[in-house]
Amino acid sequence: MSNPVFAGWWSLNGNGEMTGTTWVEESGFLEGPVMITNTHSVGVVRDAVIQWRVAHGQPDPTGYWWSLPVVAETWDGWLNDINGFHVKPDDAFHAIDSAKSGPVDEGNVGGGTGMICNEFKGGIGTASRKIDSKAGAFTVGVLVQCNYGSRPNLRIAGVPVGKEIPEDRAYTSTSFRDADRGSIIVVVATDAPLLAHQLKRLARRVSLGLGRDGSISGNGSGDIFIAFSTANSGVAGADHVVDLKMLPNDLIEPVFAATVQATEEAVINAMVAAETMTGSENHKVIALPRDRLRAVLKKYNRLNQ
Repeated sequence: MSNPVFAGWWSLNGNGEMTGTTWVEESGFLEGPVMITNTHSVGVVRDAVIQWRVAHGQPDPTGYWWSLPVVAETWDGWLNDINGFHVKPDDAFHAIDSAKSGPVDEGNVGGGTGMICNEFKGGIGTASRKIDSKAGAFTVGVLVQCNYGSRPNLRIAGVPVGKEIPEDRAYTSTSFRDADRGSIIVVVATDAPLLAHQLKRLARRVSLGLGRDGSISGNGSGDIFIAFSTANSGVAGADHVVDLKMLPNDLIEPVFAATVQATEEAVINAMVAAETMTGSENHKVIALPRDRLRAVLKKYNRLNQ
């Protein structure tokens, strides 16, 4: 956590929370992990990140006396007893201590355990793209915690999947059954050498990927995105003038395209990986049925077999 990286954030619709973004906006840097939880656990997770940093020597007397963690949320109160406050500091400690490189668990895991997406079971999803351009070879990775959308709006590969699979919708017994529900948090990571203002541009492109999946970013949706670059390592703590690498704006479009594509896929991956869940008050949300999905995609000539 002691090596801040350039970052930028963007709110497509602000009915949600991502703490620490005022300083991300001001400084242009992300200084620690991005934690994602449920709406009523933001405070405990934020405080736990500070506790973890103190326990590991940060902040310290050498000049770093404070911490403004980035913690985001989506609402899981249909499946989770959200006012039971079940997320504890130890859960946040475990998330930080167990973080590692490699494949990311998807579906009903972590903060995504109780999330719903397009009235199917949602959760955590990831996708990435490799870019081979005249400016160099780069990677863009996207992680989503998806908890948004109404069934009729869902599109996959341009196909109106939500209308083709209308059965067993969530929220049918509620007064808000026809509203566009929920939120989505998206984290974009890249090794392309982008500065803070360019990363804000990248975060905005997440919106286009969600649009491909049918999102309308409803009034009640918290759609908040953050993007960071691992390039230019070590520049934040320097005590001298530093030289930076920056991808020129005229060469940035492949990174935009990769962000849009990876966002679109990450949401679908979250739903495909998720499993049917019965939660609080016996509320049941079904997983996206893979056999039905394949049949619909084949019907619209999106599958070769």
